[in-house]
Amino acid sequence: MLPNRIRQLVFLALLLVATHVSADDHTESRPSLERIPVDPALIDVGDGDTVTIHWSDKDTERVRILGIDTPEVAHPSMGWNDDQPYGPEATAFAKGVFAMAESVELLRAAEPDGYGRTLGYLFVNGRNYSILVVTAGYAVETVSHYGDNGLPEVADTVLAASREVGPVPFEAPYRFRRRMRELNDWRENQEGATDSE
Repeated sequence: MLPNRIRQLVFLALLLVATHVSADDHTESRPSLERIPVDPALIDVGDGDTVTIHWSDKDTERVRILGIDTPEVAHPSMGWNDDQPYGPEATAFAKGVFAMAESVELLRAAEPDGYGRTLGYLFVNGRNYSILVVTAGYAVETVSHYGDNGLPEVADTVLAASREVGPVPFEAPYRFRRRMRELNDWRENQEGATDSE
């Protein structure tokens, strides 16, 4: 058993740590299933279907935009160094849309994705960004593959827009990602075989 003085010091240290953590915790509350306003100046476009919202210096939120999948841009950390055809164009389209936005609203799904990103729809000047990018021909819909994420009415509008547009001129991004992973695995196996000879 610890002497009283040591127990008191440990208790005070824990209390100080707990107080310090809560004082520095400026995390934005994350309401879901309702549209919340986002200052367009806080949004950085990662690619055609991913943005980062900088709520503050200590609070950023990565948002994987629901209902769509846009062609990929190079991701060396994920194993591919080349852009998928139409990837840079999809990213440029997103940058243009958000640069011209006067108002943006975020509608979050209740759960994040497997990478910890927020899943949500973004509405730019009152219009669903997912529909804008599908209509422009820079995205395929993902509702039929992943479901409606608890937002069936909004998901249905993306499906309808996709049906009107028809086929896109690029490989489905999920197929491209799978092909790139397989190619990288093959390259690693070839390098391993060469090293062992």
